[in-house]
Amino acid sequence: MSEPTAHASGIIDPGYNSQEQFDRLQKKLVPLWKSIEAFNQDPQTIVVVPSMSVELAGAGAVVQAYEERYLFLLLLLRQPRARLIYVTSQAILPSIIDYYLALLPGVIPSHARQRLFLPSPLDGSVRPLSDKLLERPRLLERIRSLIMDPDRAHLVPFNTTRREKELALRLGIPMYGADPKFFPLGTKSGCRKIFQEEGVPHPLGYENVGSADEAIEAIMEMRAKKPSMRQVLVKLNEGVSGEGNAVVDLTNLPSVAGIADPGRERAAIADRLRAMQFELKGTTYDNYINKLKERKGIVEERIMGDEFRSPSVQLRVTPLGNVELLSTHDQLLGGPSGQSYLGCVFPADTGYASLITREAAKVGRRLAKEGVIGRFALDFVVVRSNGKWDPYAIEINLRKGGTTHPFLTLQFLTDGTYDPNTAIFTAPSGQQKFFVASDHVESPHYRTLTPDDLFDIVVRYNLHFDQTRQTGVVFHMMSALGELGRMGLTAVGNSHEDAKAIYTRALNVLDQETLGMEK
Repeated sequence: MSEPTAHASGIIDPGYNSQEQFDRLQKKLVPLWKSIEAFNQDPQTIVVVPSMSVELAGAGAVVQAYEERYLFLLLLLRQPRARLIYVTSQAILPSIIDYYLALLPGVIPSHARQRLFLPSPLDGSVRPLSDKLLERPRLLERIRSLIMDPDRAHLVPFNTTRREKELALRLGIPMYGADPKFFPLGTKSGCRKIFQEEGVPHPLGYENVGSADEAIEAIMEMRAKKPSMRQVLVKLNEGVSGEGNAVVDLTNLPSVAGIADPGRERAAIADRLRAMQFELKGTTYDNYINKLKERKGIVEERIMGDEFRSPSVQLRVTPLGNVELLSTHDQLLGGPSGQSYLGCVFPADTGYASLITREAAKVGRRLAKEGVIGRFALDFVVVRSNGKWDPYAIEINLRKGGTTHPFLTLQFLTDGTYDPNTAIFTAPSGQQKFFVASDHVESPHYRTLTPDDLFDIVVRYNLHFDQTRQTGVVFHMMSALGELGRMGLTAVGNSHEDAKAIYTRALNVLDQETLGMEK
């Protein structure tokens, strides 16, 4: 039975087939995309709804900060006939908006401001923003009224669930992102299936594990295949930034060959499973196993080595069906077991960047064949032995991610291009560009700052991004300063060393300015 949906007028028609209507809307992306690629100045409206329709640990301040993480999209207003509707749960501080508009190259900020609209449900709860909009028909009607021409408009969500799909239907505009019907392809089990079918190297493991007993059986079978394994990862099918992951330690277990009684091995592994280390703070064994039964997940070998990195590849499939390799990054990971995403370095090491790009292209072609459109990323781990890097694909993220906003910020600010064959990003001047970015610039001392205080520090210490040099720092997630002492930043330089030095100097200045000010 099809879900009830809405006409452009907002009137619900319970007999209408929502999938058919959505498919018709999505076809509008084709002429719109051709127009965008032709760099013409036709009017268009971009509706940004950065709804986190995923589990996020933390308070409403975290949700709001993540929703503001994509404010770099205000740089789209450099197109003189573009209108941008950017929706967040809470109102955004005007000085934060001014900060981003001041970054616009070659545009009068006041002209851009007239084409920017910032509706908000003023709802600070931790529920997804899309839910907050769907339950407020008057607010949706106001957003619809801001769209000048539905044929020249599209929705840009963070990730795409049935909520965002319904939002596109209610607004009567297409959605630039994967249809939620493709959701299974992006789960941990779905990823492993695609890697197997496309011949992409990936860790030893098992999919669709739905209980502690099944996890134990999977580990036993994996040990039989590879007795030298020291650790395995249990991952929930749905998890963000490593927060659905847990590590099971297998060291010092009796060798498989030395265990005559399978029951003894099963009991030993069950004990290790109960003692597994969770990436998300506060997770209990019973709670995690209940989620495993609910969502299912995978068990796979944890790839380890002395020379170990965690790079990723960003791609997109355009509405025209073309696969584009956008960028590579080395991820900065932390957390209890080093699986939580903290930030990234761009571009990835040239020693393996082209290697992982080649494997990612296989997945990109497969997703394009399936009909997926939009941005997505592939996470890898690489290990070097005997001078050779070996890649292992571990995840497909069918959504924007932590590497999306710093890369697009760099691209919008510099008009540069990335060459996937050389892993080099070059500005029109011929200067190569690099960055270090993090969403976790945090300290209890930073709670003493307001965004306006931060801007004062940025100006006094000349940290801001300079359009002439095309180097400097761009801040984001600033609304979390007062409550959490947390923000994000992207430090752009002319070499890896330069970007790191700019990043480090920014942290040192912030520490210097806030140390001892906390009461």
